Amino acid sequence: MDAMRRLRRFLLAATLVSAVTVPAAAQSLLDYVGECVPFARAASGIRIYGNAWTWWDQAAGKYDRGHRPRVGSVMVFAKTARLPMGHVAVVSRIVEKRVLMLTHANWSRQNGERGHAEQDVTLYDVSPGNDWSSVKVWYRDNDGLGGGVYPVQGFVYAQGRAAPELTGAHPDDVGALIDAYVPDARPLR
Repeated sequence: MDAMRRLRRFLLAATLVSAVTVPAAAQSLLDYVGECVPFARAASGIRIYGNAWTWWDQAAGKYDRGHRPRVGSVMVFAKTARLPMGHVAVVSRIVEKRVLMLTHANWSRQNGERGHAEQDVTLYDVSPGNDWSSVKVWYRDNDGLGGGVYPVQGFVYAQGRAAPELTGAHPDDVGALIDAYVPDARPLR
């Protein structure tokens, strides 16, 4: 009986540790380089596997889903010609009703390569009904919102706490609003 209790405790501890493990060999969540799915899983605690576009259907019956952002929820981008595997990103901050910040991986290029994590990037809801079904995402190469509009399936709501590194200590809310509402604004150099 005592051995069984120790085994249960060990399995519970192992499960808890695996739920917050940073993907790959990264020291910090923000050091991660790789695909968006393992990053979103580690940052949100949502235990879904497979291509990003499958997360919406996989979440049915396991996690609450909806069409309003919440900090720590995972936004599921639909599969398209530009995103053949879809994309998942974690909501790190809600700036205002049509602007939020995401923390995600494998979107912009950094030092000429994809896969790096990006913290608190601007996302702008461009859907006619303000329902987050169509969005524009900040893209490092443009130093602003990218030119593409991406369809979104919705948000999968995490059941626990998101990773503490999800948002920075001083995110640029004003910059996010400028990115969204003043598309031709460029930073002074």
